[in-house]
Amino acid sequence: MSFSSLGLHPDLLAILDKVGYQAPTPIQRAAIPEVLAGHDVMAGAQTGTGKTAAFALPLIQRQLVRVVAENAIRVLVLTPTRELAQQVHQSFVKYSEGLAIKAVVAYGGASINPQLEALNQGCDVLVATPGRLLELAIKELIDLSTLETLVLDEADRMLDMGFIIDINRILKRLPNTRQTLFFSATFNDDVFALSKTMLKQPKLLEVAERNATAAKIEQRFYEVDNQRKAALVAYLIGSKNWQQVLIFTRTKQAVDELAKELEKDGISAAPVHGDKSQGARDRGLAQFKTGQVRVLVATDVAARGLDIEQLQYVINYELPYNAEDYIHRVGRTGRAGQAGLAVSLVSNKEKYLVEDIQKLTGEQFLLQWMEGFEPSLMAQEEANNTKRKPSKKTLRAKALGQVGNHKAKSGRPRRR
Repeated sequence: MSFSSLGLHPDLLAILDKVGYQAPTPIQRAAIPEVLAGHDVMAGAQTGTGKTAAFALPLIQRQLVRVVAENAIRVLVLTPTRELAQQVHQSFVKYSEGLAIKAVVAYGGASINPQLEALNQGCDVLVATPGRLLELAIKELIDLSTLETLVLDEADRMLDMGFIIDINRILKRLPNTRQTLFFSATFNDDVFALSKTMLKQPKLLEVAERNATAAKIEQRFYEVDNQRKAALVAYLIGSKNWQQVLIFTRTKQAVDELAKELEKDGISAAPVHGDKSQGARDRGLAQFKTGQVRVLVATDVAARGLDIEQLQYVINYELPYNAEDYIHRVGRTGRAGQAGLAVSLVSNKEKYLVEDIQKLTGEQFLLQWMEGFEPSLMAQEEANNTKRKPSKKTLRAKALGQVGNHKAKSGRPRRR
């Protein structure tokens, strides 16, 4: 099947040919006709399979064939993180190059003035994070009354990050008659519950087994003592001469500490997390993409907004408390059907998290030992004899900043 068979405009087909898109992916084949037809859509597909183009292309076409051009926001795309907002915006810009369509991105952690300037010059498509969008709307700096389509990109992540209150506040400012699209790599019960309140007779599109990892990603799990993880990471990268490695940790402190340890071992590393300024985060990502630094160490803030062609290696320095986040982490490699390797380092106290991942993905993983980094059996026995571990609910709440934080408990999202 070709893109032309999906009913796309000749100008869009020319752009796709220019950027080297030969044939639509399964999610694009399934979603583009439904979006063009104006249906509400709930679409799930593995990370790296072209979900952004699946909704961007038909939405651009709708603006392209509009009889009268107007300076009005017709499409709103909500994303959970700044990095994902930038990525989606760049896709809209790429797919509409040379066309009379204006896409603007707005997110927190950066000056609002350049974003306002861009909005004042005209905006057909607005890509935004919930917090910055609400700021613009509350100050009456944007008009959402003309909106035709709302897209929630990575809806499950927005719920995990506590954006439900912001989403509900945004919905009150949108027209009741609109098209609503959900796109994500993972769907959980919370997402389905939200969809029932927002979508009208949606088309459910799933082109692969739900909550599955890409087929060409090799997944390895190494059992190692927590205090030896940094040394094992340095050994893997150095001995195997890995040149571009994305490493995930659960906390900002762990990001900074690991980046410093790798630098001591002669491995250049850039830390990226929510406490970094937007400029620092952008510089770190740019240095990583261009090869100026060998390793990018990040919290899950980067899991859904980082798209690097031919990224081969992902390391889970710490497993996430939410099993869905594992899918998005490892999905940073193996993009567009390419091969990739995802390595997870598992301490004795994290074994139950492996069980959660296996339950979600339906896969079974063998815990291996790396020669020279075998776990201490005595340390494991001592760990097993310590006080009972906290519940997963408590651990996840802590990871999301919802312990001892009244704002987080009230549903306000953490700064990302």
